[in-house]
Amino acid sequence: MSSHMEIERRFLVDGRTQKPWRSEAKSIHNIEQYYLQASNLNLDADGYLCLSDVIMIRPSEEEIVIFQSQPDWIPRIRIKDGVSIFTVKGPRQGASGLELEWIVEDAAAASVLQWGPFPNVQKTRYCVVGVDDFIWEIDEFEGELAGLILAEVELPSEQQPVELPPWIGLELTGLRNWSNAALAETLMANL
Repeated sequence: MSSHMEIERRFLVDGRTQKPWRSEAKSIHNIEQYYLQASNLNLDADGYLCLSDVIMIRPSEEEIVIFQSQPDWIPRIRIKDGVSIFTVKGPRQGASGLELEWIVEDAAAASVLQWGPFPNVQKTRYCVVGVDDFIWEIDEFEGELAGLILAEVELPSEQQPVELPPWIGLELTGLRNWSNAALAETLMANL
């Protein structure tokens, strides 16, 4: 299996009462995610991955092969604690999907984001180690999505058993309308 295959399960979290992940968090991150138009994504003749004419990154040969193997990527810029991260995600099948991700120059990210507005979400992410040592990422959304809390756990295989924390609710794995990209697009459409 490719090291670029992301396998994660997603869940709704009821945060109306206590929020134990806040005190148990091994790390906390402020995140803004912007979802860009796939039609602007291209690999130029020199092997650079670009958004329109803005060079984002020069992928490795392996990453180029993976990129060229998939026609439908969703490009995203994430600003995590002030660091710009460029990601392309392939379509998901169940809990699995290809993902390529790179830290990029802030100037490149800012150059692209000035074309906005883009569908986006803001959230605080709490990272908690579960009893079986898997890392849970709990996202408390902000802005128009304030009050929504989602949790995800990345796994080595779809068959991997995982012990669910007591605060986990309805499983959302595979439900496209609950992806961050879909939530951001819904918000943008309703502005």
